[in-house]
Parts: sequence; structure tokens; C-alpha cells
Amino acid sequence: MTKEKILVVEDEKDVLKLLKYNLEKEGYKVLTSHDAETALVLAKKHKPDLIILDVMLPKMDGIEFCRIIRQENQVPIIFLTAKKTELDRILGLKMGADDYVTKPFSVEELIARVQAICRRMQALPSIISQQPTRRGDIEVDFERHEVRVKGKVMNLPPKEFELFKLLVDADGKVLSRDHLLERIWGYDKSAEMDTRTVDQHIARLRKRLRSARHQIVTIANHGYQIKFYDKAPRQKDTSSPARKSNSSHSKKHA
Repeated sequence: MTKEKILVVEDEKDVLKLLKYNLEKEGYKVLTSHDAETALVLAKKHKPDLIILDVMLPKMDGIEFCRIIRQENQVPIIFLTAKKTELDRILGLKMGADDYVTKPFSVEELIARVQAICRRMQALPSIISQQPTRRGDIEVDFERHEVRVKGKVMNLPPKEFELFKLLVDADGKVLSRDHLLERIWGYDKSAEMDTRTVDQHIARLRKRLRSARHQIVTIANHGYQIKFYDKAPRQKDTSSPARKSNSSHSKKHA
């Protein structure tokens, strides 16, 4: 069986050579680039199945590259970076990265993550034959890989689509973070994968679909479940205590 085509974008020649060698050893077809500009051309021409992307690149960095790519397609992207802060991790995921590996990294671990993503992508055709699922004003279309709210298409990245699909299919059942990591990212409990990755994707789903008549509920120490309503749930009052107090005081003296 033909393996997937992977584009590796890395300005460190030794790292690029190492990744190319090990990926080809696993049977993958590998395209390489030392800079984001050339990588954009390669991505458009060869349409890779997965991109391994260094964040710290000359001229255009990996974050900007990812933003441009995401305007055109949802190819899975694994970020490589020497930065270790939580802010950098969150920024990368917000820009559309599917996974995040910090340098120095284990080649074996990176290969395992590549394999997990490829398995997940290979499994996608199995859901194509399913009929669209409708819950309230939300429709999940498996053939088009779309979520529609009141008929409007919500452009969800692949992982967010799969995450939402699992929650909808569970029909109110609580799904643990470990279960979601295994089903969507392909990692079991022994893998070093931060469960906050799930939380960050859930947060983005809530933001994208906030107008729909549903609610993704956090169940403490367990995971997540989805609830549907006849009308959109009321948004939490985010006004400050001082403002609430002043408002209440004004009403008493009106």
C-alpha cells in the first residue's frame, strides 16, 4: 500500500536530513524545504497528506505559513519548535496545528505521532457513507465533512470536526479526555500527550458554534458531554460584580 506524502519544512539541515531519512525508512514519500516560501509552492503543487513544520523559520515563520495554508485546505500539520511556553503551544493550536512537538524531540515519538495522524486520516472514508446527523438546528454532514448551524456552514478543521462528531454520536454520554485523545489523536494513556490539547480544541468548538442550540458541558474529573436545547442556551453574565451591584442599586432607587 502506498504511504502518505509528507512535506517537511525545517531550516536546520541536520534535522531536515534526519527527518527525511527516518520518514522514508518508514515508507513515506518525503518533500523537503528550508523555508516557508518554497514550502508554500511545494504544498500547492504536490498536495501533501501531512506537513511537519518548524515554527522558527527565516523570513516567514511557521505560524504565518500555517495561517496561509489554513485559508486553502485542512491538511494535518505537526509543529516543531524550540519554544516551550504554554502561550506558544496555545498559539500554534489556535492557528490550526494538529499536533505540537518541542525540540529536542525523539524521532521515534515524532514518527509515532505521524503514524497516529495518518491512521486517523485513513479512517475518515469509513464515515462517508453515513447519512447526515441532525440535532436541533445542527447538522453534521459526513460526506461533505461539514457542520451546519441553521443551514450555515461552519468551517471546522479536521480535528474539531471529528471531536464534535464523537460528542454528537455519544448523544449525551460523557466522553473522557483519554477516550477523545485515543480516538482522535491516536494516543493511548501511556503516550505523553497533554490532555489540555482536548480542552483547547473544545474551547475553540464552543466559540465557533456558540450560536447553536447546544452546549458542550465539562463534567469535572470525567470529561465532556453535549446537550441540545429547543432554544439557544443563555450566555453567562460576564459583567463585573461592581457593575452588577451598581445596577441593582439603581433599580432599588428608580
